[in-house]
Amino acid sequence: MPLEDFSIKQEAAAGKPGVMVVHVAGYLDAHTYEQLEETIAELFGKNQYKIVVNLSKVEYISSAGAGVFIGALSEAQEHGGNIVLMSPTSNVREVFDLLGLTQIFQVVDDQKTALAAF
Repeated sequence: MPLEDFSIKQEAAAGKPGVMVVHVAGYLDAHTYEQLEETIAELFGKNQYKIVVNLSKVEYISSAGAGVFIGALSEAQEHGGNIVLMSPTSNVREVFDLLGLTQIFQVVDDQKTALAAF
């Protein structure tokens, strides 16, 4: 998949002040994970530590991509926040299961459930 097909968008969660929703689309791998790292670092820089990551349009995730979440989780939790992973595709969920991330992260199916986690 060409890099042009990878995108990250962020928005404030409606009805949940202080919660940001990050929408990721495309392949999250060794070529793109730094963009996600920068987005999360930017949010942390603005004291935004409650983050929902919408993965419904991520077709593939590598260990480098998954590592972004692992690296960010402890910092979010140290500041009273959390990172909730929402709507992973079956391919992405399989990788999360293999890496044991479903034991560490809240993985939910919809935004209502994700926002209720905060």
